Amino acid sequence: MTILHRPESRIIDASDSVTIRQVTDHPSIHHHPFFFVDAWDQAMSFLLLISHRTGTPQIYIERAPGDDLIQLTEEPALAEWSVIPSKDGRWIYFVAGQEGKRVSPRDGTVEVLVRFGSKEMREAGMVGAAMGTTALSACGCYWAVPVKSGRISQFWLIDTERQTAGVFLETPTIGHPQFCPDDDDLVLYAGPMTDRVWVTDRAGNARRIHERAHDMQWITHEVWRPGHRSVLFVDWPNGLGEIDLATGEVRPITEFPVWHGAPDATGTRLICDTNFPDRGLHLLDLTGQAPARFQTEPKASSQGAHWAGPFPYNNGPVKVYAPQHTHPHPRFSPDGSQTVFTSDQSGHAQVYVATLG
Repeated sequence: MTILHRPESRIIDASDSVTIRQVTDHPSIHHHPFFFVDAWDQAMSFLLLISHRTGTPQIYIERAPGDDLIQLTEEPALAEWSVIPSKDGRWIYFVAGQEGKRVSPRDGTVEVLVRFGSKEMREAGMVGAAMGTTALSACGCYWAVPVKSGRISQFWLIDTERQTAGVFLETPTIGHPQFCPDDDDLVLYAGPMTDRVWVTDRAGNARRIHERAHDMQWITHEVWRPGHRSVLFVDWPNGLGEIDLATGEVRPITEFPVWHGAPDATGTRLICDTNFPDRGLHLLDLTGQAPARFQTEPKASSQGAHWAGPFPYNNGPVKVYAPQHTHPHPRFSPDGSQTVFTSDQSGHAQVYVATLG
């Protein structure tokens, strides 16, 4: 199925350094996939977003700036943070209820790839493993989906070409999975909040690649650095570090207070949001040759009061109110010329694209 919705795009700010385009304008929740998940296919033939305008979250695309918004799904139980596009633009993968599915951006055809059989599916809450993010390999051949089942989390691997599926790892918790952009056999994932940074191969050989230095250190928001076989992580609120995958060596990148940070496809620049205080979106040079450069002020509410204090998870999970659509979660376009972010500055979360000058 495909349903057309009238264009809502408009330029809201233009300067020599950046042009900001508001993509959506309906009085409902909208957001792009997540800060480590692409919002475009590699050829940038569409921009991917989630909209709640029909009363439930559904998958939409915009083929070119100012075009109609095309609704691709009508799923009663779509897990909105599970959505991830293939780089070749052929499919968009998502979880709905207890099933793993994919939809064609060309004509809205939906295919069921796997039935998980778990009633829980995700952990309770709004953050980390509770979000239900999934991972797709760069080749598009493998889709990794964490599924909560009782006291354990099962890591499912779906072969998207053979259309086979099975559990390749069981562990207490699996959050924010990400295939290595340079190796389709490696998946980064977050373990418990106190023991966070792990990688596994597709055979389920998992290993911790970093331990925090002390029980008040807050390690979060890990992401692969393309071209470097290394992992960037936030030492909240003290800056950004990098873990060498082969040696485990950790080196500081910057003391700039990165919150959610995502590198470009070359691994030389990073776009990040900030919080407590909100200083806006900034571009960082990962080579260390230039200071952080202000991009724009998203004016998002960035809810989550726990971020304002010390590490809160030493005694186990805590209940926090942190709706993810209130966070900017900036992400580069594949060609590095644009960034996408979300902001609820208008009273409803909308999707914005910044074109760099």
